[in-house]
Amino acid sequence: MVNQNKLLNKRKKRKKKAQLPFRLNILFVAVFLVFSLLIVQLGVVQIINGEEAQRQIDQTENTPSEKPVPRGKMYDRDHELVLDNVAVKSITYTPPKNGDKALDRLKLAEKLAKYVTIIKDPAELEKVIKERDKKEYFYLLNSQEVADRLSDEEKELEAGERYQAELEKITEADLNTMEWSNELLNILAIKKELDSAYELSPHVIVNEGITDEEYAKVAEHLYDLPGIDAAIDWERNKVYGETLSSFLGNITSADEGIPRENEEFYLANGYTRNDRVGTSGLEQYYEHVLRGRKEQVQYTTDSNGNVISSEVVVEGQRGKDLVLTIDMDLQEAMDQIVEEELRNALASSNNNGYLEDAMAVMMNPQTGEILGMSAIRYDRENNEFLNNSYRVIYDAHAPGSSIKGATVLAGYQSGVITLNNNVLSESPIKIKGSEEKKSHRNLGSALNDLQALQESSNIYMMRIAIMMSGATYSYNEPLYNFDWDTFDELRYYYNQFGLGVETGIDMPFESIGVVGVPSNAGNLLDFSFGQFDTYTTLQLAQYVSTIANEGYRVKPHLLKEIREPGSNGEALGPVLEVKEPEVLNRVEMDSQYIDRVQEGFKRVFTQGTASGRWSGFPYEVVGKTGTAENPKYKDGQQVAYTENLTLVGYSPEENPEIAFAVVVPNNGGTSATQHPVHHEIGKRIVSKYYELKENNGNESEDSGETAVTE
Repeated sequence: MVNQNKLLNKRKKRKKKAQLPFRLNILFVAVFLVFSLLIVQLGVVQIINGEEAQRQIDQTENTPSEKPVPRGKMYDRDHELVLDNVAVKSITYTPPKNGDKALDRLKLAEKLAKYVTIIKDPAELEKVIKERDKKEYFYLLNSQEVADRLSDEEKELEAGERYQAELEKITEADLNTMEWSNELLNILAIKKELDSAYELSPHVIVNEGITDEEYAKVAEHLYDLPGIDAAIDWERNKVYGETLSSFLGNITSADEGIPRENEEFYLANGYTRNDRVGTSGLEQYYEHVLRGRKEQVQYTTDSNGNVISSEVVVEGQRGKDLVLTIDMDLQEAMDQIVEEELRNALASSNNNGYLEDAMAVMMNPQTGEILGMSAIRYDRENNEFLNNSYRVIYDAHAPGSSIKGATVLAGYQSGVITLNNNVLSESPIKIKGSEEKKSHRNLGSALNDLQALQESSNIYMMRIAIMMSGATYSYNEPLYNFDWDTFDELRYYYNQFGLGVETGIDMPFESIGVVGVPSNAGNLLDFSFGQFDTYTTLQLAQYVSTIANEGYRVKPHLLKEIREPGSNGEALGPVLEVKEPEVLNRVEMDSQYIDRVQEGFKRVFTQGTASGRWSGFPYEVVGKTGTAENPKYKDGQQVAYTENLTLVGYSPEENPEIAFAVVVPNNGGTSATQHPVHHEIGKRIVSKYYELKENNGNESEDSGETAVTE
């Protein structure tokens, strides 16, 4: 039995020994196969796909970028330069693809600070560098120490929130350990500019106050300043200073870039975030013309985002030039005249201290071309006169009798008066519960339309309004059956002349005036002779232009032509576009009615309210005067009496070349009689127009302008 057991054990051992080599062989075969596959794969990579693999390693990327170009210039109608570009030295920074690290930008700022100080005034430098800038600098130098101050919860925050938490851990005591010298503040100021740049987009670090020595040093060390360039930038130069400045407008700085509130619009139209754009005036309205064609650069970058090379693929071209309708000689003269006459009015012995503005507009009634717009304001607090030309389209005032031509035409068109039945009683009007209303003086018992315009009858206009309302009128009785819709009807007629609506001028914004809210029927009577709604000086100019132009309301405009930039020494290039006259509407009134009002306006200057002031004037002028009461109140009590003085007109009577409007609000009481400032401004600007026309050899007659005709 024992021998049998031994025999069985020996057999089992021999069986195990036989199985072991077999398993090892299987393992060896498996390992061999794996290695064989790896060798085959390696061969495939190296031999078959080797070039593709190497290409992936050495992969580069072509990334387009655009560089801004100077904006288009502006010229007056005689091709005198009005708005120019002036070259300035500039230091720019173009970040690499995918940006760079904050610590790298700090090191670059330290290098650049050796050659240039971007803010020369130490006091201003201290204002620019905020506490956060100092904390960020401290963090870059002590990032691990600051990070260790975070709680476990704060360490789990998202990157942006965690960074903010880290900055909050930096204390005033930490900052006090640093020596904030002007040299260090300059480094931080440079870094702030570097931080503001966008990848592969040139960003202006500084373009003001760079000395020739600083510029040369930066240019000399560009090899050690990655992304930095010493370039030539430009800035806008208003050749005539404050003259017309507010209409030319402004642009953003390189730091401001595109307005954030309209960022999506600008980016969708090919702008980058640090592009300068127009923010007001013609700069804004004609941004699409003035912006130019950017230079397009193709950057080649490696897989790490480093720029390997660059190539200009589209040459840049500065913006198109604008030729304006303005005559700068006339514009300068208007500014001088308006200021001088405002000074004279202020010096009047009975001026009561509320007068501060005088405004004037002159335009071609047949083409809509603006020849000059002036507004001078007296800053009483600082005792200085300011050129505020924008006020002619922004400030609205009650016009008084100047708009009576529109009221008479409304009477004709509504049918309440006719050419054969237009005599109305001049007796005073009194509605129960209100004060008696009458004209500025006794004009007789009854007047026709021509006499009413000639002598500026208030009563005549009020009777037209009462008849339009369908009301039954008796002295000191209510207006029975009064139709409140007459306010809208009268405004409808006024709107056709440009009163109370946009004139359409090529500016980003203009006021349409203030629409009065009627509280009683008597307000309609005030409305009829210019004592209710308010209008701008430009609206009044368009109104009288429409009457001068046989009822055609033409859009006023400042653009005359768009030109290509000049070449080969020429200031202006070929004409791309000519601004043609644009008729907004033809008033819904018969031509014979307009002729009737034109005749009434002629009588104003030859026999009526303006004849005494314009007697002996060498040029033919047709128009209308206006005075609107404008009392001043404080705590519900009247403290002063002032008047808005207005004057509208055109010249000559046939085929008029100019239309004008003058507004002098808040003039002191009876000083209008002693010093008729609106008449003096009107006479002097009309005289200046004809004087310049004669000096220029009647160029306007041969200018090729197209008049609007029936």
